[in-house]
Amino acid sequence: MTSLRGHHDFRLLWIGQTVSQLGASVSSFAFPLLGYALTGSTLLASTIGAVHLLGLVLTLLPAGVLADRVDKRRLMRGALLAGTLSYASLAVALAVGGPHLAHLLAVAFVGGVAAGLFDPAESAAVRQVVTREQLSTALSLNQARQHVASLTGGPLGGLLYGLTRWAPFLADAASYALAWLLLGRLRTDLGPASRPADEADAPAGLRALRHELAQGLVFVWRHPFMRVLTLWSASANLAINTLFGVAVLRLVTLGVHPFRIGLVETAAGLAGIVGAVLAPRIIERTPTGALTVLIAWTPVPLLVPMALWPHPAVVGAGVALVLLPNAAGNAGIGAYRTLITPEHLLARVQSAMQLASMSVMPLSPLLAGLLLEVLPGTVAVLATGLVCALSALVPTLSRTVRNVPRPDQWPTSPEVATVAT
Repeated sequence: MTSLRGHHDFRLLWIGQTVSQLGASVSSFAFPLLGYALTGSTLLASTIGAVHLLGLVLTLLPAGVLADRVDKRRLMRGALLAGTLSYASLAVALAVGGPHLAHLLAVAFVGGVAAGLFDPAESAAVRQVVTREQLSTALSLNQARQHVASLTGGPLGGLLYGLTRWAPFLADAASYALAWLLLGRLRTDLGPASRPADEADAPAGLRALRHELAQGLVFVWRHPFMRVLTLWSASANLAINTLFGVAVLRLVTLGVHPFRIGLVETAAGLAGIVGAVLAPRIIERTPTGALTVLIAWTPVPLLVPMALWPHPAVVGAGVALVLLPNAAGNAGIGAYRTLITPEHLLARVQSAMQLASMSVMPLSPLLAGLLLEVLPGTVAVLATGLVCALSALVPTLSRTVRNVPRPDQWPTSPEVATVAT
């Protein structure tokens, strides 16, 4: 396991994004509460989250092109500044009298755009600030920060909203501002990578944007490993989020106390953090392809207990057992994917794959609710489990995924990897 202790620039990136994700988790918890308080409509309140996701999805592909062409530090700081100003405006409006719904929707959309601009640039920047040997450890730590935010964001958001409605949004604005300050201290040159000869002669203007968008999409589609990974990540996100959505909604319909249901999320956060701490050791000692196949099948054995015993402890244990190895699997395969992507395409490939993965997630709560409407709870859990099994077949049947070795045997350059797969 390669240590990142004392690594100045990665530490700044990690702390900055951890703080920012915590702030985003706080505000995302408070948004539907505020929306319902202003409108009295659950539909309008839930629209806020959809608008945020819309801003993210619409921005990802062009943001990938931009991140491959400009200084990533400036791009990330620009996104953070936009988030600071938008959430601060909402906090001020609440403090002086209350915003209109349109203001909430605008802030949610800008927050989604800011995340869409930031994410591809930050993913590409990690490869520039750490060495090849440190990449798996860096991505494992990035997995941990997501679970830290999910573990603490909800309770903190509820506490701040209970004090005053504007407090969660001021906290999010402050988190953006702190991340903006931290990223200003980066020392690594995060300018664009040198362009290969075929891109140097690319067209200009709008044609250039289309050309460069196509470059990332074509690379993903033509590369067997990338193509399989994209299909699997989208199907797995849909299947697993639907499975846990069904399990949690089933607890709601059975009248389980909200606090006990909330403990499921706590179990998920704790398991994710523990898994992220163990991830570098697991990645180092396990063939990455075998690890990927393992985490694809992890939810399937948990179906029977979750179907037969609808209890918060059973659901929480199931979520925890899925997330415990998940951090290692995601970080390992993510590090390999980053390593075999040409540097000048990093952000575009990241944004294309993230778009494919994220685009199906809004369907998960809808499918979960629909399944529980038309099927008994036990059957609904088993039905979503069947979808999980079908999703797990995608990497299992792919030789290009199964054959990925341990990190010490990974290829030394993207060109070697392309030939090998």
